[in-house]
Amino acid sequence: MSVDTQAATDRLMRFLAVEGVTGKEAAIGRELTAALRESGVPAGAIRLDDANTRIPVPTETGNLIVDLPGRGAMHNQPRIMFMTHMDTVPLCAGAKPKRSGRKIVNAAKTALGGDNRCGCGVLVTLAAELAKQQLDHPPITLLFCVREESGLYGARHVKTEELGSPVMAFNYDGGSASNVTIGAVGADRWNVEIFGRASHAGVAPERGISSTMILALALAEVKAGGWFGKVVKGKRQGTSNVGPVTGGEGRPAGDATNVVTDYVHVRGESRSHDGKFFKEITKAYKAAFEKAAKRVKNTQGKSGRVKFKAETDYYPFRMKESLPVVKRAIEAVAAVGGTPAVRAANGGLDANWMVRHGIPTVTFGAGQNEAHTIDEWINLDEYDRACALALQLATMR
Repeated sequence: MSVDTQAATDRLMRFLAVEGVTGKEAAIGRELTAALRESGVPAGAIRLDDANTRIPVPTETGNLIVDLPGRGAMHNQPRIMFMTHMDTVPLCAGAKPKRSGRKIVNAAKTALGGDNRCGCGVLVTLAAELAKQQLDHPPITLLFCVREESGLYGARHVKTEELGSPVMAFNYDGGSASNVTIGAVGADRWNVEIFGRASHAGVAPERGISSTMILALALAEVKAGGWFGKVVKGKRQGTSNVGPVTGGEGRPAGDATNVVTDYVHVRGESRSHDGKFFKEITKAYKAAFEKAAKRVKNTQGKSGRVKFKAETDYYPFRMKESLPVVKRAIEAVAAVGGTPAVRAANGGLDANWMVRHGIPTVTFGAGQNEAHTIDEWINLDEYDRACALALQLATMR
């Protein structure tokens, strides 16, 4: 089943040129809408939802949803869905895509944005080819999510009733088009506020309670207990990381060297394919911070205190290979000349929330490489295969 690969690449270059970092997707949403209209999708079939009104951080626009009615002999079959995300990481701001043989590279010292303009290109190409070739297919929903890169928020807050009750979904994100991703980790995102007591560090340091020292003792405890980085406890595995350490609102933790630090704010994460284990990792961090706060006291016998908060970003999942969505995915990859590689991801995907919503979802790559780095590039052979794969998935009986 042929795809106009030149048109598909032109669309990708067009989308890569539009800035749309996470939370600021209005411009790319307009560009996708225009491209869909040019591909023959009626204006009435394209809409934005109101997920941004439920996302707890500022978000310019809602998810973009497209309804394609079924056609021909397959018009009354159960609805399926294709999805991707339309935001990029902030490092992509200012990207300048250019062709280099069978690659797309970046002329700027930024990330390129193939994650996930490639997915956008695949979905719009699917709509264009279905319309141009007048192919038989079941009813299809196209979903372009916002804020995937900053917490999977678009997929998390979409109202499933607006998706038309698809029986299965196919998500396009990073890597090879032959990757059949049927599972992913779950993750907690946590933050801790450490409250100490300020004092002159040269005149009366003993009267102070150092939040910085509480932080140091807590992290030493976590490291000694084997809870930092790659975490292995018997047969259970996971990861954790400590992210930004600030004084709150991006300020430095401590304003001067001659003042005992009275406040530190720390953010981090815990991940695992085991739905209970990533919670245990988070619990270990909480216990370490609470223990450290009690250890740091001033001469008056007062100790520091902490306020630890954790929220589940997304839940782990692993689908059975016997599910219809997985069987369809494997068959389609083989049909377009790929070797199916069934796998689970160590990062979160919009599929985590789709599966949580009750829609079994397989994720494929679309040629993205070195995502989230200034070395990012796109393999056009893989991108073309991803476009052909989408058309195969949409039309196979």
